[in-house]
Amino acid sequence: MTKQAIATQAARLRAPIEGLIRSFLNYLRIEKGLSKNTILAYGRDLKKFESFAEKHGRTLKDVRREDVVDFLRTLYHAGLDSRSVARHLVSLRNFFRFAELEGLIEEDPAANVEAPRFRMRLPEHLTTEEVNYLLAQPDLKTAGGVRDRAMIELLYSTGLRVSELMNLQSSDIHLEGGRLRCIGKGNKERLVPMGRSAVKALEEYLKYSRLDLLGNKSSPYVFLNRFGGPMGRIAFWKKLSEYGRRAGLRIKLKPHTLRHSFATHLLERGADLRSVQLMLGHADISTTQIYTHVVKDRLKEVYKQHHPRA
Repeated sequence: MTKQAIATQAARLRAPIEGLIRSFLNYLRIEKGLSKNTILAYGRDLKKFESFAEKHGRTLKDVRREDVVDFLRTLYHAGLDSRSVARHLVSLRNFFRFAELEGLIEEDPAANVEAPRFRMRLPEHLTTEEVNYLLAQPDLKTAGGVRDRAMIELLYSTGLRVSELMNLQSSDIHLEGGRLRCIGKGNKERLVPMGRSAVKALEEYLKYSRLDLLGNKSSPYVFLNRFGGPMGRIAFWKKLSEYGRRAGLRIKLKPHTLRHSFATHLLERGADLRSVQLMLGHADISTTQIYTHVVKDRLKEVYKQHHPRA
């Protein structure tokens, strides 16, 4: 290594953590192909650690295991739960692993920090009756109402993430085949079947209401706002939340609630975990296994109904 390279390396080690965070986020975007929302989440977590390190006068080469532990402790004191603290630790581990691969540190200070333990929370979901109440809320006399019902039907029918729903383009929809193409996390493509109710609602929206919303503009996106532009996540979340209140639902409604309802209702009716994993776009089946309580309950019911000694 030349003297200039050694000097540059030393300067990077003495520099604040901020610069390396930018390099790491670019690495996640370009090399790993992670979604924008995931990268933003990493950025928020690491920004907190950057502020902590700056407050304690730590540069990259100074950070030790004890600093990581102290940082996690401050998160607890700030009122974060174990699940959120564990997520911050994952962000730090990936960040320091990157720094290690870059040759900027010899040892990952977060590697041996024990992850917080937390109870696995079962995802909240709607009953089929509640889904019907929800679908009855949009005003089908308006273009926006027809659009909203189509969006709700599609979320419940396919289990899409809300970001995937917003990014759907006309070329992704295959109404005759009853399926759609979706680009999920990590820029991975998957084909997802659509139910008849979702296909019908989507047909009605595409044939009439979308044209009204589009006006004299053009757009590749399926779901549009009243100005003819792509529908936004926050705008849809607010509409969905309002529909949930009108329907008198027992839980606060979020787009992900429909995804959980999709998975739960499939498993309740006999779908296997692997198929649900593929439809949800989970990279690892361990993520889908949060729904195994549904499978266990169903097996108990099957046993009671069919075993002669139950």
